Amino acid sequence: MSWQRRGRRLGLSVVILVCCLAITPVFALNGGQSVAPEAPGERVRRAVANEVADAHNSSVKHLFRSRKQGPHGSQTKLYVQTTEAMAGMLIAVDDKPVSPQQIEGETARLEHLINDPDDLRKKQKQELEDTERTLRIVKALPDAFVYEYDGEEPSQPGVGKAGDQLVRLKFRPNPHYSPPSRVEQVLTGMEGSLLIDKGALRLAKIEARLFRDVTFGWGILGHLDRGGTFTVWQADVGDGSWELTHLQLSMTGKVMLVKNISFKLDEVLSDFRRVPSDLTFAKGVELLKTEVARMQNTGPDNASASRKPQ
Repeated sequence: MSWQRRGRRLGLSVVILVCCLAITPVFALNGGQSVAPEAPGERVRRAVANEVADAHNSSVKHLFRSRKQGPHGSQTKLYVQTTEAMAGMLIAVDDKPVSPQQIEGETARLEHLINDPDDLRKKQKQELEDTERTLRIVKALPDAFVYEYDGEEPSQPGVGKAGDQLVRLKFRPNPHYSPPSRVEQVLTGMEGSLLIDKGALRLAKIEARLFRDVTFGWGILGHLDRGGTFTVWQADVGDGSWELTHLQLSMTGKVMLVKNISFKLDEVLSDFRRVPSDLTFAKGVELLKTEVARMQNTGPDNASASRKPQ
């Protein structure tokens, strides 16, 4: 998963994910000798290494569509990854195209960022901080969980690479893991399963749930409630690069003992198209404006359509 580019969306510190070096090996005969297959946790460790390496690859950038469903309706946006920050424009609300006035407002907001380098740097800084929190979770996976082999299944649209087999692993917290900060603390209360693409050795899907309350700062800073869930899909988007394709998050809790928090999100990402690796924010905004104008000329369905992985 392109975790660096995903930091904007996964920047909620309540992310999960998974891995560790633990499982009873099963032996097979090969040429008359007993050979231990790769331990599940070691496979995850290698997949995580690929995710981290991809996170530091800034040469691959895409234009794509995002449909985000929340408790109060849906929003569809076009996004483009640039050398400075992510640029996005709202194109539909509750699957209905936005008005010309709303498009003008979106354009004005983006042009403000182009003309105000300080605000653009603040946006870039926030995205980098979100990325760092996400990467800390990903890097913790090889030590935070214990794994058990649970079979295989074929890839499907939006999950893995077309034609590849996916290895399914169940996971539970590693009792010997000590989270270095509050960011990784959430992992201690999670269990679930993940899929690893055998051919690409990439994380294809993670499903996790909180099986107990997770507290922060001895409960003074806050807690997340038992029963929260998190699912993330990613796939080869057709050009050899991997991107997030679907994110589901449902969690509740409390901050500083008084403020209730509730996250409920279902986001589908689709229609990935490669853009130049040296695309600046200003040029990215022009590309978005061109795409929106094209959609306005070809009909409303283009503004609201989204392909959701099964």
